[in-house]
Amino acid sequence: MSMLGAFLTPHPPVLLPEVGNGREREIAATGQAMRTAAAEVARWNPDVLIVASPHTILYGDYFHIAPGSGATGTMAAFGAPQVRLEVQYDAALRDEIVRRAEAAGLQAGTLGQRDPDLDHGVLIPLYFLRKAGVVCPIVRMGLSGFSALDHYRLGQCVASAAESLGRRAVFVASGDLSHKLKPDGPYGFAAEGPVFDEAVTRTMASGNFLEFLTMDSTLCERAAECGLRSFQIMAGALDGLAVEPHLLSHEGTFGVGYGVALFPVVGKNENRRFAAACEKAQQERLAARRAKEDPWVRLARLSLETYIRQGHVLSAVPQDLPAELTTQAAGAFVSLHKHGQLRGCIGTILPTEKNLAEEIVHNAVSAGTRDPRFPAVRADELDELEYSVDVLGQSEPVDSPAQLNPRLYGVIVSCGRKRGLLLPDLDGVDTVEEQLDIARRKGGIQEDDPYTIQRFKVVRHL
Repeated sequence: MSMLGAFLTPHPPVLLPEVGNGREREIAATGQAMRTAAAEVARWNPDVLIVASPHTILYGDYFHIAPGSGATGTMAAFGAPQVRLEVQYDAALRDEIVRRAEAAGLQAGTLGQRDPDLDHGVLIPLYFLRKAGVVCPIVRMGLSGFSALDHYRLGQCVASAAESLGRRAVFVASGDLSHKLKPDGPYGFAAEGPVFDEAVTRTMASGNFLEFLTMDSTLCERAAECGLRSFQIMAGALDGLAVEPHLLSHEGTFGVGYGVALFPVVGKNENRRFAAACEKAQQERLAARRAKEDPWVRLARLSLETYIRQGHVLSAVPQDLPAELTTQAAGAFVSLHKHGQLRGCIGTILPTEKNLAEEIVHNAVSAGTRDPRFPAVRADELDELEYSVDVLGQSEPVDSPAQLNPRLYGVIVSCGRKRGLLLPDLDGVDTVEEQLDIARRKGGIQEDDPYTIQRFKVVRHL
């Protein structure tokens, strides 16, 4: 059997004695679990390790797989340049994975290399594996903005490629859990943090990988998770295989979740193929959300779908709209999400059309086709999009950041003719400092530029 198993591993630099300088003892359970898992992988005697890391090159629309014959990396960025590893890449296996991914319709390959050095998400598990005697070649891959199902399908390509070349392979899924477990942690606290860690460790213990594929994207974003997509690729690599799940440890000492798990393969199991169930769950979730859309959101969807499919702006709005949409004017933002990732957001601070309905019609088209951060939405994406519409209230000046609340108020930061806006209650924006920093950067305003602040409330329609 080509896939021998998988090693799910965190990557805190402090775990290494050369970096921790004694602090590694505060997460001793994690260190012991890493040594235990590495020793077990050494007993499996693999031919190759496939390592997925969130800190390897990441693109929203491409799975990057490291090119070349090998790479080196050090922990110099964490004060330990003496920790240096060199690896050889299994080029034949990498090329076969790329070939199979392309045949499956996945955007994957070796293009876009920005930094050839091994990142710490790769270095830290390899540090323990090397000490245990595992010195085989590796294939190194990054994550993407694609769906959970696409990450799973990439894992399937990994397994089939290893099978075709006769490689005895171990998948190394590198990733920390939530970064928001404690108020005094480096990223603060979010209520979703412990919820996310409980859900992930439950899955580590049970081996029910469908849970990795169907986690709520809002929960994941607000928990500031790190490694879930690594775990999704791992689940695909173990598609159709029976495993013995071993949750070896979980700690959140420093406010970041560290989980260590091992999944040795013990045979085949056709009931452990999760792609179809994942796709069904995704379709059901989208259908349920669409059924609950209010008239504001339904209008935005109708507008963009009409423009993409028929090539023209909606000529007349539906006759049964609420009076608020046809008799009032206001600024509005239309936001599009796909697989939990932003796919477009365009809006107006003040009204530019005769009523709110027309404002939404035009801004929906702009969000889908004119957001400079994204390519225009394609027709085959329309059924996967989730919409929200924010209707802006009157803005008012504030004297101090103390008058802001990122959950309650949006902000407008102005410096001369430069202006940046950020909506309220956005996943991953938890502090006033973060909110102002993002708004400034959107407006091209430097931190030391003199700027004024306005705040506003919105009515959000989903």
